[in-house]
Amino acid sequence: MTRRLALLLLALLLPTTLLTAPASAAPHRVDVVGLGVADLRVLLDARRVSSVELVGEYLRRIDAYEDAYADQPGINAVITVNPRARLEAARLDLERRLGRVRGPLHGIPLVVKDNMDTYDLPTTNGSLALRDLRPRTDSTQVRRLREAGAIIIAKTNLHEFAMNITTISSLGGQTRNPYDQQRHPGGSSGGTGAAVAAAFAPAGLGTDTCGSIRIPAAHNNLVGLRPTIGLSSRAGIAPLAGTQDTPGPLAPSVRDVALLLDATVGYDRRDPVTEAAKGHVPRTYLAGLRPDALHGKRIGVFTDYFGTAATEQATNAVVREAIAEMSALGASTVELGPQPALLDAASKANRVRDEFERDLNAYLDTSAAGRPSWLAGLEAPANEVTLADIATSGQVTPTVLSTVRNWVNSPPLPNPAYEEKLRQRGLLQAGIADLMATHDLDALVYPTITQPATPIGTSQPYANCRLAGYSGYPALSLPAGFTDAGLPVGAELLGLPFTEPTLLAMGHAYEQATHHRTPPASTPPLR
Repeated sequence: MTRRLALLLLALLLPTTLLTAPASAAPHRVDVVGLGVADLRVLLDARRVSSVELVGEYLRRIDAYEDAYADQPGINAVITVNPRARLEAARLDLERRLGRVRGPLHGIPLVVKDNMDTYDLPTTNGSLALRDLRPRTDSTQVRRLREAGAIIIAKTNLHEFAMNITTISSLGGQTRNPYDQQRHPGGSSGGTGAAVAAAFAPAGLGTDTCGSIRIPAAHNNLVGLRPTIGLSSRAGIAPLAGTQDTPGPLAPSVRDVALLLDATVGYDRRDPVTEAAKGHVPRTYLAGLRPDALHGKRIGVFTDYFGTAATEQATNAVVREAIAEMSALGASTVELGPQPALLDAASKANRVRDEFERDLNAYLDTSAAGRPSWLAGLEAPANEVTLADIATSGQVTPTVLSTVRNWVNSPPLPNPAYEEKLRQRGLLQAGIADLMATHDLDALVYPTITQPATPIGTSQPYANCRLAGYSGYPALSLPAGFTDAGLPVGAELLGLPFTEPTLLAMGHAYEQATHHRTPPASTPPLR
């Protein structure tokens, strides 16, 4: 029997075989806590576990820890579980048995932020107003993951419309931090961060406009990469600001981040900005991951991003220790001192307020295509879903609803105020490049966010997101250790465009020497 015929027969027979499997067949249990994509790949290749078993174990953990349990309120990271995940896993297991392994992600369950289109699951942006939105096609990121053999096991909560960092939405509610369930998980990709930290999946995708990948990585003791604008396609992803948004991975290790990058980056005709990726995508991002990769590197300590408030000193201490550890591993560090021109440009380059309505309406025109009709009919034109419809519906979490209503009928683009923000972006990009050239630097380092995760219901400053977020340059957040209160802290490395291989190499060397990644106690292994 040919391999192709066998796969065709599987498509016809597998649903029946799954339904008629003997009830007495006890599943093999594998403790997935602390395991990343690279670890699961080894187990799958050795046939020590199947993808069906992995999916079953991650679903068990979602069932156990998503909602309230024991004395904990529950993580509340998931908006939608994929009801076909086990079936997809079974198909991929058969492919593996027949000798067809698509790559390192074959049969690996993953989660994605619920602003990424999935043809078979709703894409809600965390909003009750969009609960019925079912795109006809996958986003490019999701399509590439599936083509690589990954299983989308669930879609995760986000701060509604990706508008803040505490991850609360009208549809998904409040996501909580597995390291302290009375605290925020970061955001806006806090659902992905909390889900990966709690071992609901070994890794996942988020999006970053100004810190939305890196802050959840810091608060959840994960590695998070904001790629260079243009490296990863945004097609089929609900936008916050088109000139700032980019998707990227959150995972327990740099190696896992590299594996997800290998599957998802590169040119996509659906997103013209990815033309810039041509010639900048290596054969594999794994190639440079060596334990000595920090030796001889020069890192500039961006001292302006170390906070001065009492609440920021615990983070400062952890990141200062991380810098000392990088130095001990062979890096030279340079204290940069005040950079007022950079801070000024960064304070003036945020384009979210200008671009949100334009870019969201363009996304909805394709992904919603006039559905749901009840929402489209609230405001003219009656056959299109727009930001105005969402605002009129009122079905948005209150703090976001006020912003949504204020941003309807935003000034048309271009306009002089917007053009000035783009000019400030250029000054920021040039200033970073000049600073790094002057000191012959491979990266800048600073706290990912100046405070540990704050209690639910409180606010938190996050201006450290600006250098990367507003310039479009890449930045990698790494687990740097814990405060005395047991809260994770992230150290961020920022580089010039398309220097992801260098950032990942440095991050890998650091994590392999320090081993700061520790799973949270509130979501332990299941028996």
